[in-house]
Amino acid sequence: MARETFEAARRERNAALVETMLLAASADGRIEPKELQVLIARVIERPEFEGTDAETLNTMLENGAKRLASAKQLDDVLASLKERLPEHRNRLLAFGLAAAVAFGDRKATREELGLLKTVQLSFGISEDEVQRVVDVVQRGESLTEVLGEPPEHLFTETMVLVGAADGVVRESELLSMFENLAGDPVFRDVSRASAEAALKTAIQNLAAEGLPRRMAALARGLTTRTQRKKAYQLGVRIANAGGAPGKPELKVLELLQATFGLSDDDVKKLTAEA
Repeated sequence: MARETFEAARRERNAALVETMLLAASADGRIEPKELQVLIARVIERPEFEGTDAETLNTMLENGAKRLASAKQLDDVLASLKERLPEHRNRLLAFGLAAAVAFGDRKATREELGLLKTVQLSFGISEDEVQRVVDVVQRGESLTEVLGEPPEHLFTETMVLVGAADGVVRESELLSMFENLAGDPVFRDVSRASAEAALKTAIQNLAAEGLPRRMAALARGLTTRTQRKKAYQLGVRIANAGGAPGKPELKVLELLQATFGLSDDDVKKLTAEA
């Protein structure tokens, strides 16, 4: 039941992202083919839409267009979008996707710029964030440059770093990773396909960049105390997957503790709760 609830929330979030793009595309009264092309391209590149097939996307577009057409005023639309996008990161993503559509032909009309400003104010997007988004969009780059790596991917990478501490990810450790990906609430928005892709990417990142650089990436991406404590706890679960953790796993856990600024009391409590 919990998994079904999480999947429903993911669908609602994705629908809201699509509707924000449609809102930008229709700001000047019509949706141009180029805008629709940009919308689809941005959906394809975003991990939030991993596993979304063409039929599902088409349904989302149709339903989104109907919802916007039936809305009595813009405030109602924005209120609905904010309700389905309660986290700032997702609101920033929605704004970025809308900006990508508006600037899809390298310029935005006055109506589109006005709509973006309205969305910015409604979503609580800062001027600095707007500037970073516009710069990235105009360069044709991925919005990951603004948003950073999704926290879920960094949580996955934390598990991989601990699991690969002795040079090989054992079957018990891999099984524990999949159990966490399927059951822990922090992965509620992650589809099976996305989870498998995140594991593969984490392994590739570690092989290409090495442990110190990936630890630095975790420090940059997991900025809140809650995120860091959760990441450490996931690491403990992997370390304990095959029984008592060995010296390599304990060493990585020590590095995580130092990287995340966790106290010994934090570590003791998280280890007990893992």
